[in-house]
Amino acid sequence: MSVLTRDEAQTRAQLLDVHRYTIALDLTTGDETFESLTVIRFAARTGADTFVELKPAELRSVVLDGESLDPETLDDNRLPLKNLAAGEHELRITASMRYSRTGEGMHRFTDPADGETYVYTQMFMDDVQRVFAAFDQPDLKAVFELSVTAPEGWTVLANGITEHLGEGRWTAATTPLISTYLVAVAAGPWHSVRTEHRDLPFGIHCRRSLAPHLDADADEILDVTRACFDRYHEKFEEPYPFDSYDQAFVPEFNAGAMENPGLVTFRDDFVYRSAVTDTERQTRAMVIAHEMAHMWFGDLVTLRWWDDIWLNESFAEYMGYQTTAEATRFTDTWTEFGVVRKAWGYDADQRPSTHPVAPENVEDTASALLNFDGISYAKGASALRQLVTWLGEKDFLAGINTHFARHKFGNASLADFIDSLASTTERDVHAWADAWLRTTGVDTLTAAVTTEAGTCALTVEHTGSRPHRIAVGLYDHDLSDDEGRLTLRERLDVDVPQSAPQPIGKPPALLLLNDGDLTYTKVRFDAASAEAVGTSLSRLPDPLTRAVVWNSLRDAVRDGELAPGAYLETARAHLPRETDLALVQGVLAFASAQIADRYLTPEERPAALATLASLCRDLIRRTEDGDHPGLRLIAVRHFIDVAAHPETITAWLADGTVPGGPELDPDLRWRVLARLAVLGATDEAAIAAELDRDPSANGREGAARCRAALPDEEAKRTAWSAMFDSDDLSNYLFTATAQGFWQPEQADLVRQYVPRFYEDAVAVAARRGPAIADAVGRWAFPAYAVDAENLTLGETCLRDAGPAPSLRRKLADQLDDLARALRVREGETP
Repeated sequence: MSVLTRDEAQTRAQLLDVHRYTIALDLTTGDETFESLTVIRFAARTGADTFVELKPAELRSVVLDGESLDPETLDDNRLPLKNLAAGEHELRITASMRYSRTGEGMHRFTDPADGETYVYTQMFMDDVQRVFAAFDQPDLKAVFELSVTAPEGWTVLANGITEHLGEGRWTAATTPLISTYLVAVAAGPWHSVRTEHRDLPFGIHCRRSLAPHLDADADEILDVTRACFDRYHEKFEEPYPFDSYDQAFVPEFNAGAMENPGLVTFRDDFVYRSAVTDTERQTRAMVIAHEMAHMWFGDLVTLRWWDDIWLNESFAEYMGYQTTAEATRFTDTWTEFGVVRKAWGYDADQRPSTHPVAPENVEDTASALLNFDGISYAKGASALRQLVTWLGEKDFLAGINTHFARHKFGNASLADFIDSLASTTERDVHAWADAWLRTTGVDTLTAAVTTEAGTCALTVEHTGSRPHRIAVGLYDHDLSDDEGRLTLRERLDVDVPQSAPQPIGKPPALLLLNDGDLTYTKVRFDAASAEAVGTSLSRLPDPLTRAVVWNSLRDAVRDGELAPGAYLETARAHLPRETDLALVQGVLAFASAQIADRYLTPEERPAALATLASLCRDLIRRTEDGDHPGLRLIAVRHFIDVAAHPETITAWLADGTVPGGPELDPDLRWRVLARLAVLGATDEAAIAAELDRDPSANGREGAARCRAALPDEEAKRTAWSAMFDSDDLSNYLFTATAQGFWQPEQADLVRQYVPRFYEDAVAVAARRGPAIADAVGRWAFPAYAVDAENLTLGETCLRDAGPAPSLRRKLADQLDDLARALRVREGETP
C-alpha cells in the first residue's frame, strides 16, 4: 500500500479546499463486504493533478463532474484525478468494501454468546480508506453527511444524532468541520442507556450479551462522564462543539479508546463482567476523561500533520489524569500514572527507537504510526505536568484557551501551540519547548548531601540537559513509632540546575528528589536515604511518594545498579504493608513479568516464584476480614500467576471459590485454568468444558490462551499454525493464542519455534497489515528466550528480512529489551 508522505499532503492541502462528503453505506449485502457510495464536493485552487484514496474490494464506478473515469486507473490505494481545472468539482465513487477482522476500517464481529452481529469503524491514520473514498489527511477538514442502511433491529450510531427513517435506513446529523480519520459509525443491536446533560443527549452502548454488566455500572460511568464534562467547561472557554455525546463499548477494539467526535469508541473490556479493583475502575474513569479532552484538543483543534500527534495524546493524557483527580471520587490518579503509565514512557525513551516528544521529521503515515508509544503519551503528559508546575496552571489554561479560540474547527502545529502559551506569560516557553519537546532520553537526578557543623546542604547532580522544577521531600523517623514510620519534615522547591547548594538543616533520614512526581527523570538516592528506603519504604505517608521510590528501584534494576534479588527482597518486606492498589499491582507485575521471568536465570526463577507466592499469601491472609477486596483480588490473581504447583489453585477451581473469597468468576476461572495448562495439570477436555460453561467472546479467548499454553507438542503445532499459517484468527484471538504459547516453564518444548518466529512473523505481518503486525511483535515474540542466540536471530531479521514498519519497530524494541535482560543477568550496567 502506498503511504502518504508529508510533502504530498502539503502539496494537496495547498491545492484543495474540501467542502463536503456525502456518504451512503449499505451494511445489508453479506458477511464479507458492504457497499460504499461517496460524493465529495471540493475546489481546486489552481489547475493540477492530484489523487483520492480508497482500498476497495471492488471499485464499481468513478464519476468526476459528470464524466466517468476508468476504475482500472486505481493504483494500490490511489485513484488519480488528472488535469483538474481550477474551481469547484464533484467526485462520485461507488465501491464494495471489505469488513475487517483486525480492528481496522469497518470491523465486523459476531458475538458467540448470542449470535448477534456488530460493526464499527476505526478510521485512524489511514484506515478511512477501508470504508469510503477520501482525501485522507488531517488538514483537509470537511463536513460529513452520512446515511446507513442496516439490518432490521439494528441501531446506527454516528458522530451526530442519528434518525431512523424506517426499513433499516438511518441518517446522521451533518457534522461540523472534522478530519477524515474522525468519522465514526457503529451499528448493531446495541443495548443502550440514554440520558441528557446540559440539554445534550448522552448515551452509553454495548452489545446485548453485556447488558447486565453495563447496567450495573451505568450510574458510575455516566456520573464520571457528567463530572468530567462539567469540569472541562470550567477549564475551557469554548463550549463542547458537537451535538451529542455517545460512548460505545465495542468488541475486539485494538486501542483503549478512540476520540471520534460525538461517538467515542472504547474496548468493551471496560464493561466489567467479573470483579475488578478500584484502580481498574479509576483507569476506566481516566480513559473517559482522556477521550473527552480530545473533543477540544484533537477534534475541535486538530494537528496539521502527524508529527504533532503528541499534541493530541500528551494533552489528553495529562488532562485525563488531572481532571479525573479533580472531578471524580478517584483522587489518586497520579499514583497509578507514576508507577505504571510513566514506566511505559521511561522504557520507550531508553531504546534505540526513542524520539522527541515532538519529532521534527515524520516523513509519512507509516512512520507516524510508530510514534503511538510511551513517549507520545506518558512522557508527553509528564512534560506537560512539569510545564504546569513551572508555568502555573492559570497561565497554562489561559494559553490553552487562546489556542482553542485561534484554531477552532481548524488545524494547528506545535509552533501554534507554543505561540498561544507564550502569549499569556512572560516566561520563555519557546526555550522550554526546545529543551523538553525536541530532545530524547531520560535525565537522572542524584542527591548529594554535604554536612558542615551539623548543618546539611543538598546538591542535585544532574545528568541530562533539561531544566526541572522539583519538590524535595525531607523525611525523619517518627521517634514515637517502633515500626520505622517516616514523617515529612518539609518539602522544598528546587530548580535544577541549581545556582547554589540548598541548605536543608539537620540530616534527614530520607531525602527524596522529585517528591510528588512533578517532573520526568530518574532519581538516585544518597547512601543514608538508600538505607532508609530499605527499612522504611512502606512507612512513607503518601502513596505518590512511595511510587517515586518504587520507580527509582525499578530503574536501578533495569540499569544494572540494583540486583533483581534485592528488588524482590524489598517487595517481600514492604508490599505486605502496602495499602495502595496501584502500587501493589505495579510492583507485583514488574517483579513477576520482568524480574522472575526475564531478569533471573532459569535456575533462580523457582525461588523467585516462591518468594512472590509467599508475599501473595501474606496479602491474602491480611485481607481475610473482607475490608480490602481490591487488595485481596490483586493478591489472588498474582498467586495464581506464580503458582509453581497446581494443588492449591486446582482446589480453588473445584470449589469455585478462594477460601474466604472471592468466588471464582469467569475471568478468575480462566486465569486458573491457564496456569494449570502451563503446569500440565489440565487438558483439552477441561478447557472445552469451561468453554461450554462460558461461551462468550472472553471465553473463546480464554480457551485459545489455555490451548496454546498446554505443554504438548501437538498443542503447540496447532497454535502456531493458527497464528501464522492462516488468516482466520481475529486480532483478539491472535493475541490470546500468542499469550498462551510462550511460557518460561516450557523453554525446551518451544525452543524450535524461536528461529521459526522471525521468518513467519515477517510473512504474516506483510500479509495481514499493521494491527496484526503489532500483535505479532508485542505478543508472539519469544520474550522468554533470554539468550544470545535469540538476540542474533532477531538482529539478522532486522538487517536482512525487510519486516513491515510496524513489525520492525516492535522487533527493535523487543530486542533491545532482550539485550537489557541479558545485561541484567550478567550484572552489567549499560
